[in-house]
Amino acid sequence: MAAKGGKQSRSGLSGRKGAGEEGEEEQPLQAVLVADSFNRRFFPITKDQPRALLPLGNVAMIDYTLEFLTSTGVQETFVFCCWMSNKIKEHLLKSKWCRPTSPNVVHVITSDLYRSLGDVLRDVDAKSLLRSDFVLVYGDVVSNIDVSQALQEHRHRRKMEKNISVMTMICKESSPGHKSRCEEDDIIVAVDSKSRRVLHYQNTQGLKRLQFPMNIFHNGSDEFEIRHDLLDCHISICSPQVAELFTDNFDYQTRNDFVRGILVNEEILGNQIHMHVTKDGYGVRVSNLLMYDSVSSDLIRRWLYPLTPEANFTDQKGGSCTHSRHNVYRASGVTLGHGSQMEENVLIGCDTSIGANCHISNSVIGNNCTIGDNVILDRAYIWNNVHIASNVAISQSVVCDKAVVKEGVRLNKQCVLAYNVVIGPSISLPEGTVVSMHHPEEEEEDDDEFLSDDAEVGHSKDKTKQKVFNPAEVGAEGKGYIWKASSLDDTEEEEELSQCLWGLVLNPDPESESEASEPDDPDDLVIPSPEMDDVKVFQLEVLGTLQRGLDENIDCDNLVLEINSLKYAYNITLKEVMQILTRVVLEYPFQQQRPQDSPLTTAQYTALLLPLLEKWGPVFKNYVKRAQDYLDCLSAFEEYFLEQESHWGAMGKVLMEMYQRDILEEEIILRWFSQGATSDKSRQLRRNQGLQKFIQWLEEAEDESSEEEGK
Repeated sequence: MAAKGGKQSRSGLSGRKGAGEEGEEEQPLQAVLVADSFNRRFFPITKDQPRALLPLGNVAMIDYTLEFLTSTGVQETFVFCCWMSNKIKEHLLKSKWCRPTSPNVVHVITSDLYRSLGDVLRDVDAKSLLRSDFVLVYGDVVSNIDVSQALQEHRHRRKMEKNISVMTMICKESSPGHKSRCEEDDIIVAVDSKSRRVLHYQNTQGLKRLQFPMNIFHNGSDEFEIRHDLLDCHISICSPQVAELFTDNFDYQTRNDFVRGILVNEEILGNQIHMHVTKDGYGVRVSNLLMYDSVSSDLIRRWLYPLTPEANFTDQKGGSCTHSRHNVYRASGVTLGHGSQMEENVLIGCDTSIGANCHISNSVIGNNCTIGDNVILDRAYIWNNVHIASNVAISQSVVCDKAVVKEGVRLNKQCVLAYNVVIGPSISLPEGTVVSMHHPEEEEEDDDEFLSDDAEVGHSKDKTKQKVFNPAEVGAEGKGYIWKASSLDDTEEEEELSQCLWGLVLNPDPESESEASEPDDPDDLVIPSPEMDDVKVFQLEVLGTLQRGLDENIDCDNLVLEINSLKYAYNITLKEVMQILTRVVLEYPFQQQRPQDSPLTTAQYTALLLPLLEKWGPVFKNYVKRAQDYLDCLSAFEEYFLEQESHWGAMGKVLMEMYQRDILEEEIILRWFSQGATSDKSRQLRRNQGLQKFIQWLEEAEDESSEEEGK
């Protein structure tokens, strides 16, 4: 196909840059780190600080990602930022990653125009940043997995199979329900047992029943596995073609879009995705606060070794700490009052002061914090410069920088105090309460603030000042606005916010209609092809695309891209694409008729159709590659003309044009003519004089060519 050929030539140039078969392996390993999640999952926390800079074990999340990349041998990393990009850039420029001695050269690329992973990778392609295979990862991934074997396998596959494999996804064996698995990211995967090629990939969140396309049972694999025991580490080894494919497919916005698109279009584009499954190591994306809680706990329990709190791998001043039994870590300058107990799994940052008779367990406390007497902390995450007064109890909650918790306050499970909030005194916040200095109405007033760095945090201070803090919600001396308070009369909007911060509730309403709802008829459990409505809509869309192609003189390569996008959007099989395209083209002369026009004669119909076949021949040839494709085209041809008996005289000329344009092959046409009749009307159609003359001409031409070969 023309479009495919164009892309292959681009990929071929990239390969030649790598100096041949062995030269590509000698290229420094590169990485693309996306330091933006492109969602509001951590709002309102991330209204003040980008997610990549949120502290995990008193270290910014992006530092864990860069340490992982460096340890795997990455020598050049491109960090792409959008939301609060200046803060990320400033952090990195001050870090060890941007020193001349760093083994991993970090480039920070910022833009207010990035709205998705797709935008980032299209920019990567436009800037021609990649010389060879690269690692794709988000800035909130925490991992110690050794990807060298996966990288070696990926390069070997690309060498052996002529660059067919474009991506290798890294997954870890992890049983369903394990705390390191984010339930909303649970997946089910079908993989070829020998080649590890991904045949099917589906997110199972909220699904009551699972559907598998029939093609995975007919893909030629001797054996394949269907697995639900895998944790997607969100680490991918990609070929440079990945960025090019994002450029060619504007509807690819996320990695899931890309994976689905490649699997659906594999038989057209010839690209494949593979999977590397590891039993060792740790790889998790911090996608919500439940995962933040889980990863923080694993870090303190040393499941991420050699990434441990005392390692101070970021080389930050005051970052070192001592490790004692029961996994208690204390940085320099920590003072502990009489009778206070750090029971187990506790990390305390530098220059933090803790009062008397405190009980602290399974918690992380940041730098320069002050904690009063008789304080109970369990699964509490206290960030930097926080002041907690006496007689306070905090359970499984997050307290952000410079927050103040006054005396007698109780934070129940899953509470969040965002930056600079003041709570108390003597108030108990219900489970799931979120308090921020930003009023919730700013969500609507400043909807674009999330997308631009120009809107700083103080951007709406004037509006905020006009609003009054409610003492009943935050205490008599409190400062902040309630974003979420779990109670019996929760609104649907409030529930959504809690789910965003702490993870989705995976108990869908049985009455609700969603992607998860399925037909009750057991015969409908597996639907190999889309509903008839979708097929009809696809047919109309193809007609509109071809019509626009004529009106605007659009190149056939671009028409193919549009039809491929429609195929993906409506879940249409390749066979259906071939049949619908054939029907749309054969019907086209009639579609242009006005009601007052007299019916087309066979001669008029032929005169209108033949130039169209010449014009759209490259589109046809893109989809006809195998014998079965030719037969599907001829089947649609026959089905159409069985409905148009008055125009049977055009059949011979139409087939002649399709044959001469290399849309159809001689051998397949003869086989269809001799073996394809399935009804009396089919046999009658084959007795048409014009068609028989064309078949006779084909047979004679075949005999002549055989005689010439025999001489």
